[in-house]
Amino acid sequence: MRLATGGMIDRETQLSFRFDGRIVHAHPGDTVASALLASGIRLVGRSFKYHRPRGILTAGSEEPNALLTVGKGPGREPNVRATVQEVWDGLETQSQNRWPALSLDLMAVNDLASPFFGAGFYYKTFMWPRKAWEALYEPVIRRAAGLGALHRDPGPGEDEKAFAFCDLLVVGGGPAGLMAALAAGRAGARVILAEEDTRLGGRLLAEREHVGGQPGAEWAASVAAELAAMPNVRIMTRTAVTGAYDGGTYGALERVGAHLAPEADRPRYAFWRITAKRAVLAAGALERAMTFSGNDRPGVMMASAVRAYLNRWAVAPGKEVAIFGTGRAARATAEQLLDAGVTVTGLIDPDPGAREAQDYPVFPGGHVIGTHGRQGLSLVKISHGLVEQNIRADCLATAGGWNPQVNIACHQGARPVWDAERAAFLPPEGSVPGLTPAGSANGTFSTAACLTEGWRAGAIAAEDMGHKAPAADLPEAEEEAGATPASWVYEGPGRAWLDFQNDVTTKDVKQSAAEGFSAPEHMKRYTTQGMATDQGKMSNVNALSVLAAATGVAGGPAGTTTYRPPYVPVPISAMGAGARGSGFAPIRRSASDAAVRERGAPMVEAGLWYRASYFPRAGEKTWREACDREVRMVRHKVGVCDVSTLGKIDVQGPDAAAFLDFVYTGAMSTLKTGRVRYGLMLREDGYVMDDGTCARLGDSHYLITTTTAAAGQVMQHFDMVAQVLRPDLDVTFTSVTEAWAQFAVAGPQARVLLRTLMEDDTPLQIPFMGVTDARVMGVPGRLFRISFSGELGFEVAVPVAYGAALWRLIVAQAESLGGGAYGMEALNVLRVEKGFITHAEIDGRATAGDIGLGSMMSTRKDYIGRAAAEREGLTDPGRERLVGLKPVDGARLTAGGFLFSRGAAAERVNAEGYVTSACHSATLGRDIALAFLKRGPERIGEVVRFVDHLRGTDVLCLVCEPTFIDPAGGRMRA
Repeated sequence: MRLATGGMIDRETQLSFRFDGRIVHAHPGDTVASALLASGIRLVGRSFKYHRPRGILTAGSEEPNALLTVGKGPGREPNVRATVQEVWDGLETQSQNRWPALSLDLMAVNDLASPFFGAGFYYKTFMWPRKAWEALYEPVIRRAAGLGALHRDPGPGEDEKAFAFCDLLVVGGGPAGLMAALAAGRAGARVILAEEDTRLGGRLLAEREHVGGQPGAEWAASVAAELAAMPNVRIMTRTAVTGAYDGGTYGALERVGAHLAPEADRPRYAFWRITAKRAVLAAGALERAMTFSGNDRPGVMMASAVRAYLNRWAVAPGKEVAIFGTGRAARATAEQLLDAGVTVTGLIDPDPGAREAQDYPVFPGGHVIGTHGRQGLSLVKISHGLVEQNIRADCLATAGGWNPQVNIACHQGARPVWDAERAAFLPPEGSVPGLTPAGSANGTFSTAACLTEGWRAGAIAAEDMGHKAPAADLPEAEEEAGATPASWVYEGPGRAWLDFQNDVTTKDVKQSAAEGFSAPEHMKRYTTQGMATDQGKMSNVNALSVLAAATGVAGGPAGTTTYRPPYVPVPISAMGAGARGSGFAPIRRSASDAAVRERGAPMVEAGLWYRASYFPRAGEKTWREACDREVRMVRHKVGVCDVSTLGKIDVQGPDAAAFLDFVYTGAMSTLKTGRVRYGLMLREDGYVMDDGTCARLGDSHYLITTTTAAAGQVMQHFDMVAQVLRPDLDVTFTSVTEAWAQFAVAGPQARVLLRTLMEDDTPLQIPFMGVTDARVMGVPGRLFRISFSGELGFEVAVPVAYGAALWRLIVAQAESLGGGAYGMEALNVLRVEKGFITHAEIDGRATAGDIGLGSMMSTRKDYIGRAAAEREGLTDPGRERLVGLKPVDGARLTAGGFLFSRGAAAERVNAEGYVTSACHSATLGRDIALAFLKRGPERIGEVVRFVDHLRGTDVLCLVCEPTFIDPAGGRMRA
């Protein structure tokens, strides 16, 4: 079926691949679909439910039928669309969902039982007997479900993730997309042009149109060449934009190596996160399927696909072709088939006034009422006027009008708008901030109008970003738009198919409406309409039209379902690329990381960060020796600790104070500029979510810190509050954790050390819980007077670029004073000695009262969690509350053990509390612990039993205040 001339394939080079073991010949430029059609192969798959024969329907990513498994063994990929998969030499492909063979599928017996398998049959059938569900029904259903199958082992190459930033993202490389990119590119904007096809041009690659006095494909190539020469333009072919997200972020799937033989160091896919200031949606439109009896047979194709195979791949989709449609698209298909030497057996035109043609019969006012041919079309049954007749055809090209690809414009919740004049859903206005639809995606169907609209969208976007748009440079092009039939659903005596992959018929939709599932969302779930891999691209509008008729809705289809990403199927391996081993979670390193490792410090995970556990010195044989030395160093000299990993959120805006009052239990609006306040945040259920500090840097400018592990959680919490609970507040917040390197300087000689870094002593005079700007060795920074050790303490912050140098300098100065660096082990001991909490104590089960901070819960204002925190169960004095523990006989204490009354058996039912943090105090020379104990503060001085069954520990402990040293706080206020 390969034509002797034409096409965009390399005829000089021969390739071959296998389809179900059969060798198929191809050329570079072929897809698997075009090569199969060229070899005369029409049967390519089986449908999901009834296992009906399926053939190639389209020529693009919307293909619902021709799904194949590509490759063998580890790394094989199921459900690959043959219309997208490019051919390489030695490619292995297999059909799916058949047994034992594609041409003889015994599961096709389901089709004979189709009267019993109508919409919702599983809800009604597998109800009785109840015991049969787990024993019989579920195993059988699971075995029958699914299409292709993944291999248990991964393939040779791993997929990748990538990030990109631009001024303008153009989605689609057709006429409108090319002009949008050209206008913005000439204006000097940074442009990314993403096109899922292998080359730019869109429909111009499949049609015989002229643009600017030359064939459309040649004009597109010339524009692509100009764009490629621009340093500010990036062309990304084989890249499908899959979704629109908040903040101008778009997901995109790039086929990096999917068109090439697998190699160990080459990924098949890369999933991009593209951040764009503006975007133009120029995704084009998809031809609408015609719904009629028997419309699912192999050989029934879209007319646009027929023209694409003829003109781009030089393949005749049949020897005798009939056409069902009206207007320009149907006539152009007939003329191009005749030019290729293909017999046109008839044009079935629903328009009663359709004109006759010289070279083929025309049936005005006609429509298809049936088809024949089990594994391939052979006859088309039509009705025109009062006459019914059969037409010979091994291919039927259908032209039902066009559906603009509005999906991405609806990914933030808006629904498309039905336009009766154009008989199409159009993108909602302003639904995705910064996104402008253009061309066919916007319901503009003539080439000339697409060019104009695309240029205008690109120019306006460039001007919005401060660029000077160039004068319009529009080539001449076809101005006639294709016609859409008045109706595209024609039902007859047989089944008329909507969702080809899931075997949904018009009868199923009517049954859904009759049984009360009349909303589009309910119909979708009841019938599985639109749940196939094409996500309803080929069927939703038709199904919604049938639903509208069944429910008596006038004026067009009955609404839509919700559009969600991804627009095209995305392999999970691409979306989660790199998430194996150490890549499972991000690895974050502070500015001092290299210097810390040079000192031989073992690293431990803290949240997503790596921090030094301790700093060993010569002669120290255990971590305890290093830890005890570091604790004594801070208590008696000076120590330096990298605290850059603490979450830092910059909060600004006229309503910043009101916002923070709402998220903190205490009042931050009364905080004076230059001061810092400790604060608690509650969850909505009244439990403590996180603690940290809040520094006021200006009237409407705050900087808050969070614990290292909860930084992301707090940012998500802030987003939720700003968008859902208090959208009335004018406030912005930005994570600046990575922007600042911050080091704690603690100990009696902290001021002495910092004087060597400051230009003068003024910053060092700030009071306890103060903050000020400071120049650190000439670098603008900040100085905080806060302490997490209980000693005189400061935290000095500089831009992260200076962090490594400052760390080396500040540690060297500390060592000259008899101090040095300290790590996480000493930090933990220091804070336990002082009774400071971390997430070991605020583990999601503790209230402010439990940790002894009930006084921080304001009674003068509202805040998140206040009402829930006042519930009787959360204010019960018998709750487990924070206390300190000292072993009576100097024994070891460990975190995780349970507490019992002195004479009680160490059994679960008798447990009265548990230990959250335990350490050996180098300051006190004994083990100490923080714990939660029922009625804890009332039991100070009581002896309780500590039992750790896992470690075999059974110790008597004295209950004490949780502050073990300097309870008055004189040291840190010195």
